[in-house]
Amino acid sequence: MSDTSLLQVKNLSVSIDNELPILHKISLDIKPGETHVLMGPNGAGKSTLGYSLMGNPHYCVTEGNIIFDGQDITDISADKRAKAGMFLSFQNPHEIPGISLSSFIRNSFHAQTGAPVKLMAFQKSLKSAMEVLSMDESYADRDLNVGFSGGEKKKAEILQLLMLNPKLAILDETDSGLDVDAVRTVSKGIQEYQKKKDGALLIITHSTKILEALHVDYTHVLVKGKLVCTGDGSLVDEINANGFEKFISEAE
Repeated sequence: MSDTSLLQVKNLSVSIDNELPILHKISLDIKPGETHVLMGPNGAGKSTLGYSLMGNPHYCVTEGNIIFDGQDITDISADKRAKAGMFLSFQNPHEIPGISLSSFIRNSFHAQTGAPVKLMAFQKSLKSAMEVLSMDESYADRDLNVGFSGGEKKKAEILQLLMLNPKLAILDETDSGLDVDAVRTVSKGIQEYQKKKDGALLIITHSTKILEALHVDYTHVLVKGKLVCTGDGSLVDEINANGFEKFISEAE
């Protein structure tokens, strides 16, 4: 792992539409190759942090800075953050009629790199990534997420992760609503991304199922918009055994 930070979040405070405060002085430091987990009860602000890091205009930074790969990105747009190497897997992926899954990924790859996409090499890589996720090849030609089940939508998100290979992947509740088999498959895809060693992960979840097969470097607990505890992977086991009650009481 590198000694140089990939993502630095410094005293970040965020509100919705410049009115309702949601996050309070959040600080994080993520290096290439690291896997960080953000956990907390429902309504703690976990997804808000993910959207804020990705530049969703609905969330307003009222204090602090976001530094990514040496650049202050606090005020730049979401598309420029994606081009710089950031990726967000949505909790509830949108349906996009008229654009196939394959075309969407090809266009995203071109937008990210600016380089032409060689069709045969792309199709070979796509087939290989779909095999990792046990996805039928026919899904490549289907409209993005249209008629997909919840599990299929999450697999399509991880497929994009494997194909785009971002510097930082933010996974927002990727295991939400999945059955045991789908969780295992999605975890396998995330493991495949971890093998590359140069990309970093911020996994946002309130469950621990998806983490069982993954190596976790740091675990952060968010309660009422504040980071109340940071530990290593063993903190996941503590939360799995005892829940968030201890951390909720500490935040009050």
